[in-house]
Amino acid sequence: MRRPLVLAQADAADKADTLKQRESELQAARDAQRQSAEAEAALKREIEQIGADRRKLNEALIDTATKLRSVEAKITATEERLKPLDANEQVIRKSLEGRRAVIGEVLAALQRIGHRPPPALIASPEDALQAVRTAMVLGAVLPEMRQQVDALARDLLGLVSVRKQIATEREQLNAEVASLNQERTRMSALVDERQRQEADREKALAAERTRATDLARQVDNLKDLIAKLEQGLDASTRAAREGNRGDSRGALSALHDPGRLSPAVAFASLRGRVPVPVNGVKLKEYGAPDGIGGVEKGLSIATRAGAQVTAPADGWVVYAGPFRSYGQLLILNVGGGYHVLLAGMERISVDLGQFVLTGEPVAMMGNGSHLAAVLATGSNQPVLYIEFRKDGAPVDPGPWWAAGEGEKVRG
Repeated sequence: MRRPLVLAQADAADKADTLKQRESELQAARDAQRQSAEAEAALKREIEQIGADRRKLNEALIDTATKLRSVEAKITATEERLKPLDANEQVIRKSLEGRRAVIGEVLAALQRIGHRPPPALIASPEDALQAVRTAMVLGAVLPEMRQQVDALARDLLGLVSVRKQIATEREQLNAEVASLNQERTRMSALVDERQRQEADREKALAAERTRATDLARQVDNLKDLIAKLEQGLDASTRAAREGNRGDSRGALSALHDPGRLSPAVAFASLRGRVPVPVNGVKLKEYGAPDGIGGVEKGLSIATRAGAQVTAPADGWVVYAGPFRSYGQLLILNVGGGYHVLLAGMERISVDLGQFVLTGEPVAMMGNGSHLAAVLATGSNQPVLYIEFRKDGAPVDPGPWWAAGEGEKVRG
């Protein structure tokens, strides 16, 4: 009778431990939920405070977009460092797997001498390494094993080192992903506040959206679309957007004013200073063969899923929506007859008529491609397509990119 009693007590103890563990997990979930709610409330209060000040709101948007792109770049760099480490671990594991018989012989010898069970190699390479080091001491007794044991020790030491590096990199990656999620939450709240302030113009925007959609149906190419969009502007608005400063030197300081309502510098004079609007890897450049007998009219960049897209220059949003095979299309009038076209995004976060600043968030990439030209190749990776146009005709964006960004796109 004693044995069933002991088993019953053990079973009760196990149930109590399980209950405690579940209560602990539930409390941890509640704490995390409470902390998340507190953080969200604090963020809401902060944004309400800065929302009334257009300069502060624009500055917060640009700063947050910059942080987002910086974290995206760090995550990509960490993932790139992990690739060779993971590959190195696999190589070492294959080497050890190929010499399983030798490992068994060494560990069996140690077991006979020490009357201790051998360590699990894969589960604990550190213990196995200690065992092999002990075997090296036995080299005088078992000289025929010496060379094999030395090789095993090197592989095991390498495996331990690689695992430690992988653990460090993954810990950093987790921290960066958490930071990315926090910044995206902040960005979403800021964008919502910016768009809420635009709600006063909603009636005018509704008519403008209808007009833009109708025009998009009537034309077959981007040149005609841009021309028709600009024709509908009143004379004073068109004059303001087509104005072109001939000398940018006196206006450069205006680039630091987040409250500006028109381009700080003429786009033509920004050569060598325009930031690439997204982190990623260049796929196709302006002038390269397009595969169907023509040449590329813009730049294509493969991005991370959900990557942040920012305005490469100050400008007015003259089109924001789907167009033909371009998916979601955003057209910015950057003044002086120049337009910047961005396509392939999943979601555009600005609206018609808005004036956006350099570095301000304007769109988000999706999890796959929205460009027909990319989908036709069988690839579904997110790709941002960028065109610069002067008086409706495509121009090479290469000379405009900031130093180094035309050759190597971040992230």
